Amino acid sequence: MKHFRISFIVTFVCLAAAGWWGYSNAGLGGALTALGIAIILSVMEVSLSFDNAVVNASVLKNWDEFWKKLFLGLGIIIAVFGMRLVFPLVIVAVAADLGMAEVWNLALTNPKEFSQHLTDHHAEVAAFGGMFLLLVFLNFLLDDEKELHWLGNIERKLSSLGRVSSIAVLVALGTLLASLSMIPPEQEMVVLLAGLWGILVYIGVDMISSLLEKEEAEGGDVGDMVKRGGIGGFLYLEVLDASFSFDGVIGAFAITSDVVIIMLGLAIGAMFVRSMTVYLVDKGTLDKFVFLEHGAHYAIGILAFIMLASMKYHIPEIFTGLIGVAFIVASLWSSIRHKKLHGAVSADV
Repeated sequence: MKHFRISFIVTFVCLAAAGWWGYSNAGLGGALTALGIAIILSVMEVSLSFDNAVVNASVLKNWDEFWKKLFLGLGIIIAVFGMRLVFPLVIVAVAADLGMAEVWNLALTNPKEFSQHLTDHHAEVAAFGGMFLLLVFLNFLLDDEKELHWLGNIERKLSSLGRVSSIAVLVALGTLLASLSMIPPEQEMVVLLAGLWGILVYIGVDMISSLLEKEEAEGGDVGDMVKRGGIGGFLYLEVLDASFSFDGVIGAFAITSDVVIIMLGLAIGAMFVRSMTVYLVDKGTLDKFVFLEHGAHYAIGILAFIMLASMKYHIPEIFTGLIGVAFIVASLWSSIRHKKLHGAVSADV
């Protein structure tokens, strides 16, 4: 339980704040409603982002305590206030050509108009997040150095395509261009630019990581930081979390238009995802269940395509959450079977 101690404290504080906010606006009934919505949003965030925790753990497992604490400390501040509060405000500010103070006032006094502005620009947000998540999935799937394959020969053959330089970027660009057929012609350019930015951000973060790893190979001090944690890895996890949060933030506005309750509810979920990440690392769960990382990446791939499809079609958040959980459960079951088979073979030898 020590891994979740801070999460429970954050939960208590956020629920107390949600109750106070609801009570100050609509009395006791408003407080109970605000508490219920905050709990629903926190559960939704955890269900949508459990695969995020698994992928985070695969990156975080080689980090030292300093970077783990930074991920839980500064990282959660960025995740909660940056992506769950500031980012929606920035989108509306740019879209409506308003100042941040005006947008904040709009969010508090006219939340329906605020949420409408955000929904009107869902396609751009989905293109950016979808492209970043798609590259996360493709670079895992098309890795010719990967030795363990969940789907056997099919995955092995796909992995061999990784010998072709930049094939993941090529596939992502093709997918982005194909997705433009789902949106009106007048939106095509802005959505294309948003998707390209998603690709550029992924490449940029990967480039930073590669440069720092090169510094490590040459014996530099910055490289030692990469070995213990790393600026590049930290940036990668933050952008990954941001891409996951897009879906949760947009989905939250379908439940309530109160930006304060949305931030508090998603903050609880984001904190538990952070705690689950550290728990998986400390318990060595990825080493015990070898296909868990595979299941999480496949869930990310599905989420990327769902985000792109949501530019035209409404896809319920519960479906997105359940399909991610289904991949995690399937990978756990496969891991247990693999462990039993591997143990039986070892015993015979």
